[in-house]
Amino acid sequence: MILQLAFVLTAIIIGARLGGIGLGVMGGVGLGILTFVFGLQPTAPPIDVMLMIAAVISAASCMQAAGGLDYMVKLAEKLLRKNPSHVTLLSPIVTYLFTFVAGTGHVAYSVLPVIAEVATETKIRPERPLGIAVIASQQAITASPISAATVALLGLLAGFDITLFDILKITIPATIIGVLVGALFSMKVGKELVDDPEYQKRLAEGYFDSKKVEIKDVHNKRNAMISVLIFILATAFIVLFGSFDGMRPTFLIDGETITLGMSAIIEIVMLSAAALILIITKTDGIKATQGSVFPAGMQAVIAIFGIAWMGDTFLQGNMGQLTESIEGLVRQMPWLFGIALFVMSILLYSQAATVRALMPLGIALGISPYMLIAMFPAVNGYFFIPNYPTVVAAINFDRTGTTKIGKYVLNHSFMMPGLVSTVVAIVLGLLFIQVF
Repeated sequence: MILQLAFVLTAIIIGARLGGIGLGVMGGVGLGILTFVFGLQPTAPPIDVMLMIAAVISAASCMQAAGGLDYMVKLAEKLLRKNPSHVTLLSPIVTYLFTFVAGTGHVAYSVLPVIAEVATETKIRPERPLGIAVIASQQAITASPISAATVALLGLLAGFDITLFDILKITIPATIIGVLVGALFSMKVGKELVDDPEYQKRLAEGYFDSKKVEIKDVHNKRNAMISVLIFILATAFIVLFGSFDGMRPTFLIDGETITLGMSAIIEIVMLSAAALILIITKTDGIKATQGSVFPAGMQAVIAIFGIAWMGDTFLQGNMGQLTESIEGLVRQMPWLFGIALFVMSILLYSQAATVRALMPLGIALGISPYMLIAMFPAVNGYFFIPNYPTVVAAINFDRTGTTKIGKYVLNHSFMMPGLVSTVVAIVLGLLFIQVF
C-alpha cells in the first residue's frame, strides 16, 4: 500500500508541475501503474461529475461569449472606482460574487487589474485588497451551487439524504464571514504604500505613468444583460431542484418510484441555459470555446477524469487496510481529516479533484456527512504554494511590487488572508452544523 501511495503522490506532483491537463493525464499514468503493476481493479470513472462540469462550463462560456462576464466586470469597476477608500473590503466581495455566480474562480482575472489600480491611485497598499480578493475567489468555489467541487460533494453525499440546500446553508455564510474576517486582517498588512521601500524605489525610477486601466464598454449591453439573467435563473432553478425533492420529476420503474438525480438536472438545466443564451443573443457557438472560461473548465474535467479515477482506484483497492489503520484516530479527532483535505488540495490544485479523491475515504471512515460539509472549505488550500494562475496574475498586476512571493517562498502575500479565511470558515461550519 505504501509503495502504491508513493506512485500516486509522484503522479500528482509531476502532473501539478506539468500544468494544464498535466494533472489529469498523469492520473492516467498512475492508474496504469496501479492496474497493470499492482493488479488493482479500476473503479468506474467519475463520468457524472465530469458531465456536470462540462454542462456548467458550456453555459458560463456562452455567457462570456455574449458579453455577460464583461458586463459584470464593468459593474464591478464602477463600484470600486466610486468607493476607492473601501477597496480592501469591496474587492473580495466582488471576486466572491463572480465565482459564486460563474462556478469558477478564473473569472476573477478580469477584475484584478482594476483592484490593483484603484488601490494604487488611493495610496492603499495593493497587496491588501489583491491578496484577499484572490482568496475570496477560491473560497466561493465551496459555496457556489454550480461549482465542480460542490457538485462532486453533493453526488457523494446523496446517499445520506443530503440536499444542495443542506450544503449551501452551511458553506455560504461560513465562507462569506471567513472572507470578511480575512479582509479585516488584510487592512493592517505591511507598511502604508507611501512608506513602502519597493514602491518608493519604483516611483523614483519613473515606473508609473498616467495611463489608466479602463475596462472597455460592452459592445451589446442588451445581449450581455440577457446572458447574465439566463445564467443566474438557471443557477436559481438548480438550487430549487436541489433543495426540494418534490420539485424533481419522478418515474415508475419496475414498480418502484425513482426521483431524477441532481446530476441529470444540472446537466439538462445548464445545457438548456447555454442554448438559450446562444439563440436569444445570436452568439456564435464557436466563440464560446475561445474565451478564458472554456479552457479552464475543460482542464478541470480532464484533471478529475485522471486524478479522481486514480484516487478512487487506490482507495477502493486499499480501503480495508486504510480504515483499519486510521479509523480510530479519525473518529477521536475528526478535524484531522480537515487537515488531510487541506494538504491534498495543495498537491492537486483543484477543489473538485480533492473532493473526489479524498471525501470517499471520509465517508468510509464513518465521519458524519455534516462534519464533512463543515470541513468542505479545507479544500481551498492551493494558495499555500504561490504558483496558482490567479495568484501569479495578482502579483503581476501590482505595479507597486507590494504583492509578492517572499524570500522563503511561503511568506507570500496570500498566506495570511488564506489561512484566516479558511480556518474561520471551517470553525463557523462546525458551529453551524450544531445550530442547523
